[in-house]
Formats: sequence, C-alpha cells, structure tokens
Amino acid sequence: MELDKIGIEKHTSKQFDVELEDVRERVLTMGGLVEQQIANGVKALVDGDGGLGEEVSRSDYKINAMEVAIDEECTKILARRQPQAGDLRLVLAIAKTITDLERIGDEAEKIGRMAMQLAGQERPTSAFRQIEALGRHVRQMVRDALDAFARMDTETALAVAHHDSEVDREYEGVMRQCITFMMEDPRTIRHMLDVMWAVKALERIGDHSTNIGEYVVYFVGGRDVRHVGMEELEREVKSGQRNAAKNA
Repeated sequence: MELDKIGIEKHTSKQFDVELEDVRERVLTMGGLVEQQIANGVKALVDGDGGLGEEVSRSDYKINAMEVAIDEECTKILARRQPQAGDLRLVLAIAKTITDLERIGDEAEKIGRMAMQLAGQERPTSAFRQIEALGRHVRQMVRDALDAFARMDTETALAVAHHDSEVDREYEGVMRQCITFMMEDPRTIRHMLDVMWAVKALERIGDHSTNIGEYVVYFVGGRDVRHVGMEELEREVKSGQRNAAKNA
C-alpha cells in the first residue's frame, strides 16, 4: 500500500485520488472564509463598525452554500466509490468538519449581528480589549485546527484541545467583567447582555475548533475521541503516533 505525505492511501484509480484531494481543498477554502468571518466579526464588534457587522451577517450564506456543495460531493464519493477503512474515515471526517465549520460561521454571523446592535453605543475599553484578545485566540484555534486537518497532524490537533481550556478561562474572565459592569450600573444591563451573547459565540467557536481536531485524531487512529477527557485524548494521540512509527 502506498501512502501520500499525510498518510492517505494512494489508489489504482487516480480519479479517486483527484476526488479526495479536491474535496479536501474545498474544505480548506471554506475554512479560510470562516476564519475571515471571525476576524471581521470581532473587528466590527470592537470598533463599533455596524457596516462591517452587517457585511459579516449577510455573508453567512456563502459558508452555508459551501457546506451543502461539499456534503453533496461526499455523498457522491460514498455512493460511487464505497470507500473502506481509512478512506471511509477520511470522508466521514470531512463531512463532520464542514458541519463544525458551518456552525463556526453561524457564530461569526451572531457576532456580526451583535456588532450592528452595539454600533455607536458606549463601550467599556477594558472589556472590549479582552474580547479582542479572546477573538485572536479563537481565530488561532480555527487556523491550527485547519492546519491539523490539512496535514492530518494529531499533535497539532491535541494542541488545539489544550488551547480550548485557555479560551474557556478567558471567556469566564470576560463574563465576570460584564456582570460587574451590570451590577455597578443597571442601565448597562441590556447593552452588556448583547456583549455577553457575542462573547459566548467566541467560546463556542473554540469548542467547534476542538471538534475538528478530534476528527483528525479519528481519521489517523480510527477511534472516536469525542467526549473523552484530555488525558485519554493524549493517550490516543501517542498510541496513534507509535502505530504510525511501526508501520513506517
């Protein structure tokens, strides 16, 4: 059996290889658009740019369309090629990945809508500075998850899971600060609830990025690692690396 540089089996049917590579490239293109949506959404929120927020909200249909198109192609591959073992895991991992990317796009769309509602309103500098930092962190998680997917790199996928814990701590810090603002000045309650809604969307983006990393581990090791603890995930990644070294 011949493998390519990221461990995907090469086939006697070169057209099958072309189909798999094409769908992988389309996932990465979709991921790039999602990442840009996050960046624009956070910028719109922090800068109070309602126009940019509206652009983010209206652009969500592009991500939805890409998910539908890639999902249809995966269905055709399953029906036409009836893949087995690693090939089947790859197609399933792709189908699951685009679902999470679409949901990340939905979260970015929420941030865009919140940016529209909050545009022009007074904003506490310290809270929005923390939101900006949180936005950079989750955007990096998305980028790393896509990098793990592109190279089927379980080590990078594991790093994404570790970063999710850091994002959760940052999220809790911002939420505490928002609650403090509301307690000090009840007039800010409605305003702060919108901010908290956007912050929650950022935290959910981190969760979806972790899911994508888990699909990479599933493809490489053949084991579904959703809903397992960090220690078990680390053991699975190390086990997969040892098996890969033996088969090299």
